[in-house]
Amino acid sequence: QLQASGGGLVQVGGSLTLSCAASGFSFDDHAIGWFRQAPGKGREELSCIHTDNTTYYKNFVKGRFTSSSDKAKNTVYLQMNNLKPEDSAVYYCAADDSGECTWLWDFWGQGTQVTVSS
Repeated sequence: QLQASGGGLVQVGGSLTLSCAASGFSFDDHAIGWFRQAPGKGREELSCIHTDNTTYYKNFVKGRFTSSSDKAKNTVYLQMNNLKPEDSAVYYCAADDSGECTWLWDFWGQGTQVTVSS
């Protein structure tokens, strides 16, 4: 099970850190990542932490978003900086059973809304 939190309303250029609490499985054998979806748009993959702790980012978030994990807390974070109106979306954390960053998630939790106002 995954539960994202930390969303909210932020001004352009601001920052937010999202958290994803995981339960019922281990980070040691699941890749964990983030994707988002805005109304009327398709899903956008953002980041993925491989079981070898390598983190992958889609090009459009490199330099602005940073993902990290705390295995002791079974929690993954997404630090988002320099937010833009186009970053407004529901953000989800997701898991890949293969442990690889295939971007083909096996399950995800309820999302958290991020709204960036201009």
